[in-house]
Amino acid sequence: MRIISLIATLALITAPSALYAQAKPGVAVTSKIQVVKVVTDAKGEKKNVLKDVANAIPGDPLVIWVYFKNGGAAPATSFVINNPVNPSIEFTGFGDNSGWALVSVDGGKTFGTLAALKVQKSDKTFRAAAFADVTNVRWAFPRPIVAAAGGTLSFYGIVK
Repeated sequence: MRIISLIATLALITAPSALYAQAKPGVAVTSKIQVVKVVTDAKGEKKNVLKDVANAIPGDPLVIWVYFKNGGAAPATSFVINNPVNPSIEFTGFGDNSGWALVSVDGGKTFGTLAALKVQKSDKTFRAAAFADVTNVRWAFPRPIVAAAGGTLSFYGIVK
C-alpha cells in the first residue's frame, strides 16, 4: 500500500501562497491537518481520535483546521479566507462550524454552494458538481471580526 507524505501537503495548506486571507492589518490565519484514527479504549470500545499527521495512506480521513485571530486594535471588516484544497486531498464536507462557506470547482474563479455548481464533461454537457470536484473552500465573514477575537473553521477530506 502506498504511503503519502502529508508534510508537503501541510506546508502547502499553511503557506501564505496557498491559504489566501484578504489582507487585513493584525489578522493572522494558520491551518493544521489532522488524521482521524480509530482506536480501542481501555473498555474495548472503538472511537475516533484526531492525530497530528506526518504521513497517511489513501483513504485516511482528514480534518483541515483553519484558525483566525484578529490581533489588531480595530475590527476586521469584509474578511475573506480562501483555502485551496490540496490535489492529494478529496474534499468530503464541512465541519459543524463551517457550513456557511462556499466552494469552487474551477480553481477559485467562481464560488457557490455545491448544489448550485456545475462541471463541464468531456462531451461539453454539464453535470452537477460533487464533493470530489471541490478545488477551494471560501469563507466570506458576514460580520466584522472584533479586536482580539478569533475562531476555528474546518472541513473534511480524504487522502486520494
